[in-house]
Amino acid sequence: MDVHTGILGPHEQPADAPCPLFIAAVPAGFPSPADDYIEGKLDLNSYLVQHPAATFFVRADGDSMIDAGIHPGDILVVDRAVQPGDNSVVIAAVEGELTVKRLRKSGGKLMLMPDNGDYGPLPVSEDMNCELWGVVTAVIHEL
Repeated sequence: MDVHTGILGPHEQPADAPCPLFIAAVPAGFPSPADDYIEGKLDLNSYLVQHPAATFFVRADGDSMIDAGIHPGDILVVDRAVQPGDNSVVIAAVEGELTVKRLRKSGGKLMLMPDNGDYGPLPVSEDMNCELWGVVTAVIHEL
């Protein structure tokens, strides 16, 4: 039996077709090959993108958000239609440079916070050129 095709069958569907989604969670190992364990089909676009016209993807660089589970090279799903709130992970353009940080709102002040103790917070002042581009709604992390 071919390990890659024995359970789900040969790859005959187009690359953009939804993939099977198993009912059982897999803490380790692999689910039973029985068909009744398949919940349905999963289209990652419909799962990860709620507002297609307002969503873009961007690749993360650096390690300032490593404790939030964002690693260098990860693909971030960014939704411009989501209202950023306190503690949202956002993409911001600060003085023309893009950055991903956690937005903190306290006492009428805004801070862009890294999720890595090696970096300090970035206070957002009124004279600073800072624009929020969107809220990070998902992280695609390759193993």
